[in-house]
Amino acid sequence: VQLQASGGGSVQAGGSLRLSCAASGFSWDDYAIGWFRQGTGKEREGVSKISSRDGRKYYADSVKGRFTISSDNAKKKVYLQMNSLKPEDTAVYYCAADISRYGSGWYATYWGQGTQVTVSS
Repeated sequence: VQLQASGGGSVQAGGSLRLSCAASGFSWDDYAIGWFRQGTGKEREGVSKISSRDGRKYYADSVKGRFTISSDNAKKKVYLQMNSLKPEDTAVYYCAADISRYGSGWYATYWGQGTQVTVSS
């Protein structure tokens, strides 16, 4: 399983960024794919995931209404459109596959490299 994330950068508060994740090495329908993030000094947290099988989407409460996850099944890519960005969204964002949620916890089996998102006030 390979996950290649891209699209991070620096923006001012209120701005937008779109992250992309290219996936390979597994059957597209096998796993839910999505994003985690980890800010400096913080624990890694689940942000959003999408089931490639049925398209169901999930979001962390902190990003609902601002972030949108989507997928291009033909290209095996997942995107995270991030709007109305806030300084607290600053983190390294990781693409992940085989994501599951238990209670308030998010877990993933496969990880890509991170991409830095910095939001200045």
